[in-house]
Amino acid sequence: MSEAKYDLNPVDVPPVKTKYRRIRTKLPVPESLPVFQALQGSEPQSMIGQPPVVWDRAEGFQVMDRWGNVWIDWSSGVLITNAGHGRKEIRKALAAAMKKPLLSTYVFVHEQRAELTRALQALAPDRTYQVFLLTTGSEAIENAIKLAKTYALDKYGEKKRYIVGFQNAFHGRTLGAQLAGGIPALKRWIVDEGRTFVQVPFPDGYKNEDISFELFLKTLKKLKVKPGEIAGLITESYQGVGPDFLPVEYAQGLQSFCREHDIVMMFDEVQSGFGRTGKMFCYEHYGIKPDMIICGKGISSSLPLSAVIGRKEIMGLYAPGSMTSTHSASPLPVIAAVENLKIIQRERLVEHAAEMESVLMPGLAEIQGKYSDRLGCLHGKGLVAGIQAIKAGTKQPDAATAQAINLKCLHKGLLMFAPVGVGGECIKIAPPLMIPEDALRESIDVLAEACDEVLG
Repeated sequence: MSEAKYDLNPVDVPPVKTKYRRIRTKLPVPESLPVFQALQGSEPQSMIGQPPVVWDRAEGFQVMDRWGNVWIDWSSGVLITNAGHGRKEIRKALAAAMKKPLLSTYVFVHEQRAELTRALQALAPDRTYQVFLLTTGSEAIENAIKLAKTYALDKYGEKKRYIVGFQNAFHGRTLGAQLAGGIPALKRWIVDEGRTFVQVPFPDGYKNEDISFELFLKTLKKLKVKPGEIAGLITESYQGVGPDFLPVEYAQGLQSFCREHDIVMMFDEVQSGFGRTGKMFCYEHYGIKPDMIICGKGISSSLPLSAVIGRKEIMGLYAPGSMTSTHSASPLPVIAAVENLKIIQRERLVEHAAEMESVLMPGLAEIQGKYSDRLGCLHGKGLVAGIQAIKAGTKQPDAATAQAINLKCLHKGLLMFAPVGVGGECIKIAPPLMIPEDALRESIDVLAEACDEVLG
């Protein structure tokens, strides 16, 4: 994962003025430095690490500071604003709710909660699935794991205890989410816990060239984990470090394996859901039916909200009042999510993302092909993609090059979050799904210029 550090010394950059971008100051903006200095003194350094822009407004697919700079956004926050930043429909609905007023309800009922759960239920593999609303993606992951383990314990006893995940997976920053994840560096703080969480290689085809399902079975045998001892299997629908996608046959092999051994199959759609890959959910690319779908980020395009959507017999394991959260279905995030889903469906943003793939991926492939000795891997679907910077002649991550390209893009009016990946090597591309084709083409050109300047 990225541990990027950006220099806060303002530098002169060439001015930019196009239809969608404007850079008119030094970067970072000298007048913005007191904000960064205040934060350095008042919050932990873990919150530092994104390109040094002080956001003032964000609308549609653009981010603005208050000094006249405008960026095309390739971050969507962090894959949050699928419907676009600051959508007027969401703002109008939130303003109306605040005038009512109704700001907090615990799990007392409000009408929009029923509207949202029905809307999400309609997106599930079938209408018998139920919806548990929460606040963050990590919280939803924790509850999915809890439900999977409870299902196995109640039905089979303590022998069915393992959660199988994948190497290089990221599911969040809380204890259960990091135990299920597959990035050892993030688990350094965890001592003597999680013996029932194991990881197998992810079949990405680049970092791990063996994409056979046989490797999955061999790894379990090597770990001395028997199929009858597995309570649940969890995977990101695509791994965020790439993005890396499952081969279709492999995903279907996972489903058959889970069905045969009554293993709860959990697909983490926190990053990939709500149209990002050109399907409402990424798992739909694989022709499978997860037992639980874990959602967040793009569910609202704005306020904190997450959800677990799962089979009724799993979701209903806990008695009334025994599995809740303080801000479950809090009114404002729920209202935002209701409006967000309406926008995504009304504006056909899922279909638009699929159509824009035919613009994004060939454009990125041209860049990667030009510098294939330094840009080693390109994966993407819909409006999410990643190019991995490598040291020449190897597959070794090159975080410095990835960050240099990222910074060049910032100076040219194209904003991304800091590089991600196992070693900070991945230049991640994730614009709001409503980005128009001409803006997408313009931003691809910016990335090409940045790569020329760094690698040429």
